[in-house]
Amino acid sequence: MNEIINRVGIIPIGEVPEIVSQTIAAHISGYLDLSAIILPGVKNFTDSFNENRLQYDVAKTLQKLESIKIKGVDKILGILTVDLYVPIFTYVFGEAKQGGKAAVISLYRLGKGTNGKTQPSSTVLERAAKVALHELGHLYSLFHCTNEHCLMHFSGGLQDLDGSPLYFCRYCSKYFSHARSSS
Repeated sequence: MNEIINRVGIIPIGEVPEIVSQTIAAHISGYLDLSAIILPGVKNFTDSFNENRLQYDVAKTLQKLESIKIKGVDKILGILTVDLYVPIFTYVFGEAKQGGKAAVISLYRLGKGTNGKTQPSSTVLERAAKVALHELGHLYSLFHCTNEHCLMHFSGGLQDLDGSPLYFCRYCSKYFSHARSSS
């Protein structure tokens, strides 16, 4: 029988500022009551780069991340600074396999404002934490929520993301607690 560890391994991929990993780890511990450990960083997965789109394929990136064997963690969260895409969207802030082991988030678009101006680091860190917690929700089998005041509500752009809270609605919170204790 598998022992439930409830520890998330955070892996910086490429040149990720240390404060980002630390902030996300603190939010995982504080908001999700999960242990988070920052693991040694790895280089960008260059074979995930699509020269036609000038972006990184998130499916290939997740596949590479899942291939990294790490003991003592249940889930892996990769943090990148490159632009990510899935074929049906121009870009994504992050992606996770529903109920899977690995998720990724990208800081690439989080530092820009809706007006195109550079945002303060506090805004970037809050956005990164929201995307990370949202993607971890997917790893614990949560789906997108219809409640606009829930972290699991779909964010299609920065305005949606900024309007999103840093917590799950009561239904998603209850489901997350159940999923965490039985994963």
